Amino acid sequence: MKESTAPSKPRVRVFIADDHPFLRLGIKSLINQTDDLECCGEAENVKGTLHGVDALKPDVLILDLCLGDSDGLELIKSLRAQHEKLPILILSQLDETLYAERTLKAGAQGYIMKERATDDVLDGVRTILEGDLFVSRKVAALAVRKMVETRSDSAASEVDVLSDRELQVFRLLGAGKSTRGIAETLNLSFKTIETYRENIKHKLSLPDASALVHRATEWAQGQARVAPEEVSPPQPPPAKKKKRA
Repeated sequence: MKESTAPSKPRVRVFIADDHPFLRLGIKSLINQTDDLECCGEAENVKGTLHGVDALKPDVLILDLCLGDSDGLELIKSLRAQHEKLPILILSQLDETLYAERTLKAGAQGYIMKERATDDVLDGVRTILEGDLFVSRKVAALAVRKMVETRSDSAASEVDVLSDRELQVFRLLGAGKSTRGIAETLNLSFKTIETYRENIKHKLSLPDASALVHRATEWAQGQARVAPEEVSPPQPPPAKKKKRA
C-alpha cells in the first residue's frame, strides 16, 4: 500500500507596493525563496495597489509609505476601510520616530525602514500575520518612554502637533511644491491647502508664509535619507565541492 502524504500547507500570498523597481525585485526574491510565503502581485502606484489588492485579495500587503507624491497615511486608511482584516507592513525611508506611530494609528501593523528591508521584511511579515505589531527596538523604546514621561519640545515633537494631512502638506512644502501644486497632488482645492497652511503657521508659531516655507524646507532636509535604489536578491549558498574518491 502506498503511504498517504498530508497535503502541503498553502503559502501565504504577499502583495508588494513600492515605486522602486529594484527594491520590489529584491523583496520579491526574498519572499519567493521561502517555503511559507509567495509574491502574488506587485504595483508601483496607488491605483495599481488598490486594483491589485481588490483583484488578488492577498494575505498581507507590503506598502511603501511614499508612492510618488501620494499621501501614504490616507492610503492606509482607505485600504483599512475596504479591507478591514488585511495586515499591512509599511516599508519606508521616512523617519520611523515620526511616522511609525502615525502609520500604526492609521491602520498598519508594522513599520520597517528601507535600509533594514533585507534583514527585517520576512520577520515583519510573519509577525503581523500572527496578529502582533512589528517595529524596531528604537521605536518600541520611544513608545515606552512616551508612556512614562512628558516629551520635551524638540524639532521632532514640534511637528507632532500637526494632523496627518497637515504633516503631508508641510512635507510637500519642504519638497518645494507650491500651494497649487500641493492642491493638485492631493486632489484638494487651492483654498483648502491655504487653510492647511494657515493652520500649520499657527500651530508652529510662524509669523508668515516665508517663515513657513523656510521651516518646511529645513525640516525636509533634516528628514532626507538615501533611499536604497536596489536591494540585491540573496545569493544561494555556494555548492559544496565533491570529495575525490
